[in-house]
Amino acid sequence: MMFETAILVGILFGFAVWLILQSSFVKILFGFILLSNAANLAMLSSSGSPSGRSAPVVLDGIAVTAMADPLPQALVLTAIVIGFGVLSYLVVLLYRIFLDQKTTNAAELFDESRSQEGGPEQ
Repeated sequence: MMFETAILVGILFGFAVWLILQSSFVKILFGFILLSNAANLAMLSSSGSPSGRSAPVVLDGIAVTAMADPLPQALVLTAIVIGFGVLSYLVVLLYRIFLDQKTTNAAELFDESRSQEGGPEQ
């Protein structure tokens, strides 16, 4: 199971980097979403399999030898919340870029001939 998860994380990271290197800001946004999900999956899979382990709760003084580690789950939950905040910021930033520049293409946005000939009024 760990091999399949490692392959999936590698594919997600590769596709996310490919999307981030595109010229469209919408594709860059989807690349950041995939990158966040791939990092969360990598962090969660690094904790190992929880099968055969019990919750990290000691009741009535009974010591349990094999407990599941709750730290990776807590870190992934925090990363999901932070990723949602960054995603919200990037969506609003993309919206403002589109309203101001009338394009979501980075190549057109930084084209000097476009800004000199018929760009948006300042």
